[in-house]
Amino acid sequence: MMKCIIVDDEPLAREGMRMNVEELDNLELVGEFASAAEASKFLLKNKVDLMFLDVEMPGTNGIDFLKNLDNPPMVILATAYPQYAVEAYDLDVVDYLVKPIKFERFVRAIAKADEIMKMAESPCIFDAYEDKFIFVKSERKYVKINFDDLLFIEGLKDYVIIHATHGKYMTAMNVKTIFNKLPENMFFRVSKSYIVNVNHIDDIDGAYINIKGNQVPIGRSYRDTFVDYINTRLLRR
Repeated sequence: MMKCIIVDDEPLAREGMRMNVEELDNLELVGEFASAAEASKFLLKNKVDLMFLDVEMPGTNGIDFLKNLDNPPMVILATAYPQYAVEAYDLDVVDYLVKPIKFERFVRAIAKADEIMKMAESPCIFDAYEDKFIFVKSERKYVKINFDDLLFIEGLKDYVIIHATHGKYMTAMNVKTIFNKLPENMFFRVSKSYIVNVNHIDDIDGAYINIKGNQVPIGRSYRDTFVDYINTRLLRR
């Protein structure tokens, strides 16, 4: 059961989100707040697993509120403004929902949060060997992942999720540390929270990279460097 809160200045938006939450058995709503200030006070004294956060609010907006939280819970942003998506993923959010939110899309976001929470309860150990493969310790066994099979890596707070062709694995390590262990000729850091295996890129669509059905956002501060990399190294192979 994930304890969650809603932070949104619009009463109708809070009501709609509350109705979605009440439809799922794995969510427990423990608070609703009309401002970042009210939510901040609650978070100081209460444990919360997941926060549904609006972006455009009077006073402190959702993005600035999240940037200033020392130890935020998992966050799903819910907003009518899709232009914040890339910046949001740089803040390690679980998902980004654009209002009006369809229930099917809401369910997918919750499934992702639930998966992250379960994986965090049994963290893995990561070790790299030469430039060919890694071993990830998960559920009392070591799983070998060839670098060729590693699609991309997603950072979330103090963990990273390794997305491979044969599954997902979580380890207690930050993105910078794991990036330094990967071969430079195969992996590129495209945002604060994402590393991609360039050999698995299907296409690049504006601010997103598509890899085997997954959409990876390109951070604004990383975009020019990544484009230069594509132009000078990949396209000349």
